[in-house]
Amino acid sequence: MVHFNIEKLLKKKNKSKYWLCQNMNITSRNLNRVIHGETSSISFKYLEELCKYLDCTIDELIDIEKDA
Repeated sequence: MVHFNIEKLLKKKNKSKYWLCQNMNITSRNLNRVIHGETSSISFKYLEELCKYLDCTIDELIDIEKDA
């Protein structure tokens, strides 16, 4: 399962989800769907923007948990 560390990275930068939504031009609903794993795909554009605004690498952004 794929987990996004968006909230952890936002806290590290002292930024809010609202700030991220405004910069990325994404709705809070869609951002929350990504954060909570309620989406089956994400575009490379969003991955690139998340890394840009959160000042992180893709490895820091995403954790992949092996199925039991």
